[in-house]
This record gives sequence, C-alpha cells and structure tokens, in this order.
Amino acid sequence: MNRKEFLKSLAFLPLAACNMKVQDFPKVTESLPNTPKMPVLFVGHGSPMNALEDNAFTRSLKKLGEQFKQEGKKPAAILVVSAHWLTRGSHVNIAPKPETIHDFGGFPQALFDAQYPAPGSPELAKETAKLSALIHETDDWGLDHGAWTILMHLFPEADVPVFQLSIDYYQPLQYHLDLAKQLTALREKGVLIIGSGNIVHNLRLSMERLRTGDTRPYDWAVEFDTWAHEKIAGRDFQSLVTYEKAGEAGKLSVPTTDHYIPMLYSLGLAGEKEEIKQAYEEVTLGGISMRTFQVG
Repeated sequence: MNRKEFLKSLAFLPLAACNMKVQDFPKVTESLPNTPKMPVLFVGHGSPMNALEDNAFTRSLKKLGEQFKQEGKKPAAILVVSAHWLTRGSHVNIAPKPETIHDFGGFPQALFDAQYPAPGSPELAKETAKLSALIHETDDWGLDHGAWTILMHLFPEADVPVFQLSIDYYQPLQYHLDLAKQLTALREKGVLIIGSGNIVHNLRLSMERLRTGDTRPYDWAVEFDTWAHEKIAGRDFQSLVTYEKAGEAGKLSVPTTDHYIPMLYSLGLAGEKEEIKQAYEEVTLGGISMRTFQVG
C-alpha cells in the first residue's frame, strides 16, 4: 500500500482509545546521566531537495546547529518525530544502525545517492519506550526524509545518534500533545527532540500552482500560518488541536494531519514558562509553510 492509499484508508477506521498511562520518569531514566535541559525544535522540512540545496532555509538550520555547539548544547542523541513514519500504535526505533530511507520519487539521482550514516541509540530508544505504556519497540525502520534531510544541515558530521518515534495516525490530535508530555524527561538526558513536518502542507494545490510558474503564497496559506504563529506565541495549544475552527484556511492548509502532528509533539514538550523562539518563516510553493521554531 502506498502512502496515498494508506492515508485514505485511515478515514474508514475507528479511533483507538487515548488512554495515557503516566509512569515515574526519574525511576525510568535514573540509569542515564543528567545533562542541562535540551531545547526542542519543530522544523518545517518541505521538499526533500532541501537536503542538497543551499538556500535561506537550509542556512537557518546550519546556524541552529552551530549555535547548539557554541552554547555547549550538542546533544547526546536526537529523537525525531517525522511526518513520514505513520503507524498503528506509537513505535520507537531501536535499530543500532538505522538506514537512510529514500521515501520519495521523481527527484534527481543525487538525492537517492545521499546518505546520513548516523548511528542509532538503542539504549535511549528503549528508555523512551519505558516512559509510556503506549510506546512499543521496533527495529523495522530507519531515518526517513523528514529526519535526514534536515539533520544533514543541523549536524552534517552525522556523529550524533538518531532514533525516531512514529506517529500513531489512528489517534486524535490530543493524543499526540499528551504523549509528548510524557517524553519530557529525555530533555534532561541530553536528547534533542525534533518534530519534523509542516504547519501548512497542501501538496496538491502547491503542485497546481507550481505548474503555472506562479510561486506566490496562497492567501489562505499565509492566513493559517499567521494564525498558527499567533497561537504558538500565545501558548494557546488547544486551539491548535482544534484547528478546524480556524475556518476554510485551516481546511485548505491541513488537508491531512500527517505533517501537522509533529508540531504538537514539539509544543507538548514545552515547559509552562519556556520561551518559544521563531527560527525561520516562509511559505513556499504556494502552500507549504517552512515555519521553524525552538522551545527553550
């Protein structure tokens, strides 16, 4: 089943119960050394071609990676929640050597040849599974392009272990915001957590506009991206969970929630008084928001 067929099939399936089971975080992670609290990122990853391109967006990622090193915040490991790993149930990848997954088509051969040979982090991945009864271990994944295309700029040396947490696409949006809160302890164990998606992601209408040669953002894309930015700045995360109430702009900007959900993980990890800093802002290809922000 391809990605498009998978997304369609979900519309006919019932939602599983969203039953959170909170465990004792300190006990679960006490065997791991404490570190200063790591920041959290949400990255609007956009086209896979960003892996190879030098543009304002990729330069902003390079700048973020350099800042982490300068501030002594180079992570012990990186956990990515990507729009491109959708599953039934929440799964964490414990593979010691995750492969670079080229989960796309129609791009230059150079992109298919690209590799991001970062090691996995089985120990931290297994600790992550212990944080919630909802998270299950698997080694049946690698690094999809929601992860490696941005990490090539953030940490080009590929010397930081990386593992991924899947998106349970059968759950309501509140599930993801709540599950993220159970991962907070990882931030004090040297783990940089990254949500990788796009707040506005209407690929169909973007391709329609691209075929005409018109690269101007749609009005509805700018409207919803601005609305989301205001809700993030005002820490009104519940409005982001019920984004449909934003009207037609919300419906057009989020035709499916796969690229929207990673943002909720990044926000769910935010402390009550933590600063949320905008790192990049752009609406590209008419209907893709590249908005990127940092928590902490």
